[in-house]
Amino acid sequence: MTDTTSVVSFDGNKPKRPKLFRFIIMLGLGIIILVLILSNVYIVKENEYKVVRQFGEIVRIDQEPGLYFKTPFIQSVTTLPKAQMFYDVAEAEINTKDKKRILLNHYAVWEIKNPKEMIQNARTLENAESKMDEFIFSIVRAELGRLNYDEIINDEKSSRGSLNDQITEKVNELLEQDRYGINVVDVRIKRIDLPTENEQSVYKRMISERESKAQEYLSMGDAQKQRIIAQTDREVKEMLARAQADAERIRASGEQEAARIYNETFSKDPEFYDFYRTLESYKKVIGEDTVVILPADSPYAKWLIGDTE
Repeated sequence: MTDTTSVVSFDGNKPKRPKLFRFIIMLGLGIIILVLILSNVYIVKENEYKVVRQFGEIVRIDQEPGLYFKTPFIQSVTTLPKAQMFYDVAEAEINTKDKKRILLNHYAVWEIKNPKEMIQNARTLENAESKMDEFIFSIVRAELGRLNYDEIINDEKSSRGSLNDQITEKVNELLEQDRYGINVVDVRIKRIDLPTENEQSVYKRMISERESKAQEYLSMGDAQKQRIIAQTDREVKEMLARAQADAERIRASGEQEAARIYNETFSKDPEFYDFYRTLESYKKVIGEDTVVILPADSPYAKWLIGDTE
């Protein structure tokens, strides 16, 4: 009986992992690394601040446009606007110096000047606007409370232009004093209304004032008209008087020249001159109903009957 022994050979090396499995692992690690990198990259735009916090504390504020990185897991990034913002201030009721009540509607244009101070003291944009609103209302009430009602609403007497600048300056002083990190660019009053119960009486008074002003203008216009008419009449009379004087001088000069010519002409034939003067005297003395009795031998009678010899 013969025994048959089977021999199995073993080389002692471990089996190799498939290449596909290794590729998948490397791809997964690459994706994870890429996601980590992208999740910690942030972009700063031109009109914004990027606030980087680490465990809640501000470590830096990026404001120059560009690409930035943060430390993974321990740092976070928030955004604050860098551009100017518009805030519509709540309507406020104030009393003027002459004890009139008015309703004010105004607005403010503001911006973040120091993001770190804003976050530390105001914490949020809403709180910053709330503080700004309080300061604006307080200063507006104090400033307008020193003016009479007419000085506020009357365009001719109004000082609202300079008042807006004063309010803006004083609000900024308070914000800077409390280090809120924001700056008010401009505060403007856009509307002034009256409480409903006062509207009609004020409107009537305004109408009366306007009518009085209109009557004043009419009176001034009428007075000016009378002054112009009187001046024109005086100038016309002076012109007529000068013209009349000139006419008299011209007439006198003409009469003088005519007399000279008559004298010069009649001196050449005195008898004809006497005859002409006689005819002229008859023209003045004898009328339509005048009866003249002349001697038959008078020269004039001879002339009438045609006896010229």
